[in-house]
Amino acid sequence: MGKNEHVSETPATAFLKKHGVRYSEHVYAYEEHGGTAVSARELGVPEHEVVKTLIMEDEAKRALIVLMHGDRKVSTKNLARQIGVKKVEPCMPEVANRNSGYLVGGTSPFGTRKRMPVYVEKSVLALARIYINGGRRGYLVGIDPKEIARLLNATSVEVAME
Repeated sequence: MGKNEHVSETPATAFLKKHGVRYSEHVYAYEEHGGTAVSARELGVPEHEVVKTLIMEDEAKRALIVLMHGDRKVSTKNLARQIGVKKVEPCMPEVANRNSGYLVGGTSPFGTRKRMPVYVEKSVLALARIYINGGRRGYLVGIDPKEIARLLNATSVEVAME
């Protein structure tokens, strides 16, 4: 399949279309546990511009979404402090799948099954363009990061670690 070939619609792309967002489609060969390093290599873009969608939960098991640069980790301690909860940790994969409606590795912040608060690393919003999951494994969409704040009512945080 070609790099910019159209793929079938996902809940994420339906959401983007409904809200009039222009996006580019990027298909690549998904590798189990390859993460953003693989997608960045396949797309020929810096891993810093590939944004991962992480489903996490607080101490009361309330789900939330964190959008982070592919080449950074989330300081869950700093995140908990910044959003005013005691603890934040990643969800188990099956819980993440249930909350988002997507399979882990193909999770998009757009068109999720359940509405969840969205937190985005502040420096992601400063990039000219980002590549974020389009709702299936091996499929990213390129968008203007300002759309994240507009569409998802995302709160910016500073929780990135090298």
